Amino acid sequence: MSHPPILIRRATVDAPPAARLLAGYGAELVARGRPTSPLDQPAGQPPASWVEAHEMEPPAGAFLLAEEAGEPIACGGVRTLAPGLGEVKRMYVVPAARRRGIARLLLGELEQVARSLGQERVRLDTSAVQPEALALYRTTGYVEIADYNGNPFATHWFQKGIRAGLGLTSEP
Repeated sequence: MSHPPILIRRATVDAPPAARLLAGYGAELVARGRPTSPLDQPAGQPPASWVEAHEMEPPAGAFLLAEEAGEPIACGGVRTLAPGLGEVKRMYVVPAARRRGIARLLLGELEQVARSLGQERVRLDTSAVQPEALALYRTTGYVEIADYNGNPFATHWFQKGIRAGLGLTSEP
């Protein structure tokens, strides 16, 4: 079956299409067993893994939206953790668009954006309730590393070198 081309563009987290995708992302994680949506700010002092929307906006971040025939089908963001170090956050593909390489395409675009922000490595975290994400990261060159952010809901942490000529690394 042929599908229309995928358009990936920058957006803001609070734009209506992005907000709908992120609501689906949060609801799916809760349905898979996470106690709360990753979009619900924890009470008290938020953990280091908490992401504010502005962190995925210029000048130190970006949020991408993937569309097919004008319909939003995927999203993801990147933020700067430290000079040369970024983090991929909130990657989500709607169920109807899965298993077509869209997550891989989106991840590649996020890595390109991270590179343009001066990042040489990117990190991310995920959990065992997302086996598709684990498979994607492992097959796209991410190396498992130790917990870097104290995310109480993550079970796996990854890193990838993205600077031209920079090999895979698990170095901090």
